[in-house]
Amino acid sequence: MKRIMIDKLNEYIDKEVKIEGWVHRIRCLKAITFLILRDRTGLVQCVVDNELVKSYMIKLESVVAITGNVKESNNKLNKFEIEVNNLEIINNCKNELPIEINKETLNINLDTMLNNRVLSLRHEKINAIFKVQNLIVSGFREYLIMEGFTEIFTPKLVAEGAEGGTEVFEVKYFENKAYLAQSPQFYKQMMVAAGFERVFEIGHVYRAEQHDTNRHLNEYISMDLELGFINNQEDIMNLEEELLKFIIDKVENEAQKYLQLLNVELPKIEDTIPRIKLNEAIDILRKEYNKTDLEGDLDPEAEKLICEYAKEKLGSDFIFLTHYPRAKRPMYTMPCGEEETHSFDLLFRGIEITTGGQRIHDYNMLINNIKYKGLDPNDYESYTEIFKYGVPKHGGLAIGLERIVSKILGLENVREATLITRDRTRLIP
Repeated sequence: MKRIMIDKLNEYIDKEVKIEGWVHRIRCLKAITFLILRDRTGLVQCVVDNELVKSYMIKLESVVAITGNVKESNNKLNKFEIEVNNLEIINNCKNELPIEINKETLNINLDTMLNNRVLSLRHEKINAIFKVQNLIVSGFREYLIMEGFTEIFTPKLVAEGAEGGTEVFEVKYFENKAYLAQSPQFYKQMMVAAGFERVFEIGHVYRAEQHDTNRHLNEYISMDLELGFINNQEDIMNLEEELLKFIIDKVENEAQKYLQLLNVELPKIEDTIPRIKLNEAIDILRKEYNKTDLEGDLDPEAEKLICEYAKEKLGSDFIFLTHYPRAKRPMYTMPCGEEETHSFDLLFRGIEITTGGQRIHDYNMLINNIKYKGLDPNDYESYTEIFKYGVPKHGGLAIGLERIVSKILGLENVREATLITRDRTRLIP
């Protein structure tokens, strides 16, 4: 008999079906037992003869197959239930559960949750985080494909770091030295130059930062895009506005049950996201919040404060900060005058979720800027060579997936939106 998913059982009233899943809860009465079964689509109440339950010694989270009749019923879960004819144990739970996952709220600390990650993901609220995450990724991909972008897949073993600096993981590569990719930046630009014009990638990136905070990971998912034939960074910010509107609408339309479960109110982008220069933001922080210790960038406290300002004074959960200093941006960033760049960050609910901007497309300018950053152009020859052969004006951005998910869902720690965490101390599971 073919397996039926729980969310389709309303189509089989008064019919015999086979369902399979995990034993979520057991409640024994005098003559019968109510067994709640869970599959990826939901929960269903099953009515089982007590003797049948006792003979199998069923434990919570055991995997079972049930054959029974779907009957109308007014229970808390559905307007139907299963009257069980046959029960088969596929795999009985061997040990006591280290965490209680069948309660409404998983009352455990973050370390315990991550140490028991696979089990914690069975909890419907934890699971819902990643259903929403999946829709955000799908929305990112769908919108860009509609806009003529090509999805690419770039190497994660590289000869040099795209962002410069020392925050790279070194690995032995046969007789040579290699690094885990900090970003697909060089390859995105190469693919624009290769004639694809518009490309995107959703993939892992690696940062060997020593941070141990609620906002940093050493391996995370970056949603990157790059597009050619732009005027300046304004075109990229315009694209991101429309992209975010599309993603938010998709989540609104397709994730209602998860949003209700997590008690989430989605952000809204009414028209355009406010845009202010970084130096103007620093002035605002000094005047409005007496924040006087900033120079050329924002620290975490400043990010929170400028987002509070954007919400209170500008009515927006998002704010673009533009024209970051040359000294603070990578060597491929297009300068704007002597001190600034055609670059931006997007901040959302107190944290930076996007870095982007226009890139240098002229070979000589790129070589000079690499030198300006104190780097050796010879180390980047495989990247810079293509700029000798006709590269359009271009730019792009990167969105940190775990950060945007955690902020949309109101999570305290970015690790909660990370399927399997890799941070300063965590290498398992």
